[in-house]
Amino acid sequence: MRRALTGIVSLALLTGTVSAAGAHAAETPERTAGAASTPKAADIKSRILAIPGMKFISEEKVDKHRFFTLSYAQPVDHKDPGKGTFQQQFTLLHKSTSRPTVFHTSGYFLWPNPWRSEPAQIIDGNEVDLEHRFFKPSRPQPADWSKLTIRQAADDQHRLFTALKKIYTKKWISTGASKGGMTATYYERFHPKDMDGVVAYVAPNEADNADDSAYNRFFTKVGTKKCRDLLKGMQREGLVRRAPMERLLSRQVAENGWTFDSVGSLEKAYEAAVLGLPWVFWQYSGTEQCDAIPADPSKLSHRKLFAALNDLSSLAGASDQGLEDFVPYYYQAGTELGAPVLDVPSHLKDLARYGDLPPRSYVPRDIPMTFKPKAMADVDRWVQDKANRMLFVNGQWDPWGAKPFRLGKGAKDSHVLVAPKMNHGADISMLSKKERELATAKIQKWAGVAPASVLKDASKAKPLAAYNSRLDNRDAQRERMLPPMAP
Repeated sequence: MRRALTGIVSLALLTGTVSAAGAHAAETPERTAGAASTPKAADIKSRILAIPGMKFISEEKVDKHRFFTLSYAQPVDHKDPGKGTFQQQFTLLHKSTSRPTVFHTSGYFLWPNPWRSEPAQIIDGNEVDLEHRFFKPSRPQPADWSKLTIRQAADDQHRLFTALKKIYTKKWISTGASKGGMTATYYERFHPKDMDGVVAYVAPNEADNADDSAYNRFFTKVGTKKCRDLLKGMQREGLVRRAPMERLLSRQVAENGWTFDSVGSLEKAYEAAVLGLPWVFWQYSGTEQCDAIPADPSKLSHRKLFAALNDLSSLAGASDQGLEDFVPYYYQAGTELGAPVLDVPSHLKDLARYGDLPPRSYVPRDIPMTFKPKAMADVDRWVQDKANRMLFVNGQWDPWGAKPFRLGKGAKDSHVLVAPKMNHGADISMLSKKERELATAKIQKWAGVAPASVLKDASKAKPLAAYNSRLDNRDAQRERMLPPMAP
């Protein structure tokens, strides 16, 4: 299913409005190297690089922060460290060792530029961003794909946290959005004593990968009927005029040298893109974009229809070249995470030839895959029974939210919050006023930095750090491309 080909794999995708009055007081700068030889007085860079297995890549200054790009030697197999190591990249946005720290992962690549997640802004803290194992360049060589599991990735986080906790001794909050939110949840399941709180944004929960009826129902009621009908019209016209659309696509493919060996054919890739058009629209858009959808696509020329379809759902997104860097995601989706494979909707049953495509279709055939249904069922049970200090933030109109994490009677001090009419970019700033205040107060309490006024009254809770255009312009991350079928 064509899920997303625009927008960055990021955590908090949108920026909230922050008042400067809520900013935390400036820190006392760290002393520089040479001021003293004791570990506590040493420059923070020297202290980080003194950790065995740590390598320096780059550093830049961002106002009162220092932004490091580093790598850390991790075992290929945490169960058998003797099998070798690989360098896993991460970034560190350093403010002060006297502040709490946010541990963030996108679940994909490492975002290379200085930025901070919404929780880091809320607590005015440091931030560690870890690239997920097997996403380049953090990939073992040779790549033993059997070592790409949620447990191995959780152990990566645990090992890096253990090393950094000796320097950043204050409280820690883990976070991530989409696949990053899933990753933060899995980390908590396997290492529940590491973090002092978890904020998982728009995290899908494929506890029962065999039942995708929730997604099918979602598309019958999301948004407005007018918008749903406009999308149906585009889908149908795209398959009615399949032949001329595929001819136009084949010209584009030839010009760029694209191939479709993994998916099987250009025809399969095209149909998958058309079937996935509503998913992409609701994942990243909303009813305010409905007026841009052609009302009568049958009157469009072939070229205009092709352009309109391509704008809504990149028609060549499933090329081998487009998928190459995202094989780790598809591998995980087809072995542990699960992924929706939707029914062909009734308005397309007479036109569809192939139907929705499973993750196996996006992974080269020389990489073996076996699905393990117990992996997500285990995480789901753990969250329901043992979640503690966890916030799940979802968007009402986000397709991935059709199967969310839920809390059971055993959960403590945890909440599932939904941003009204929001998509896959939902964050705390988009919640209702009451829920926004609740979430902000909880995060500050868990991080140990809640002002006295907030401890008495959650309605007083506001981010402690003022908005910084260099760090908090999270919309800029949408420039990075995403693959099909990716949360």
